[in-house]
Amino acid sequence: MRSHNAMRDVEAEDAGWEASKGAVYGAAKWGVVTAALGGLGYAFSPLYRSLTVQFKVYIQMSGMVFGSMIEADYRLRDYEARVRMQKRIARDRAMWKQFEDQYGKDEDDDQTPPPPPPPEKR
Repeated sequence: MRSHNAMRDVEAEDAGWEASKGAVYGAAKWGVVTAALGGLGYAFSPLYRSLTVQFKVYIQMSGMVFGSMIEADYRLRDYEARVRMQKRIARDRAMWKQFEDQYGKDEDDDQTPPPPPPPEKR
């Protein structure tokens, strides 16, 4: 017997996929930025040119890891906000439906509103 809610497993899996997509996107985006900065450093800086290849790769990877963390966190927070909003909307709809079932629908809800009166002539 499961001791936890299976729906939470689906939500956690979806959140994980969303964070993974964000991490890949962030690594690619920040990888391009750090590669461009590395190219500029190679073109204009004798200090950067004197660095070892291993250290240049480390700098490139650091930028990509940083970007993947930032973007994954952003996507995960955005996903959580969307899920909270969907749950709030579903809860409000259920509460409203319960209210309508308990007290009945208003008679005016099914009819279109009457047209506004014509403007008065002076």
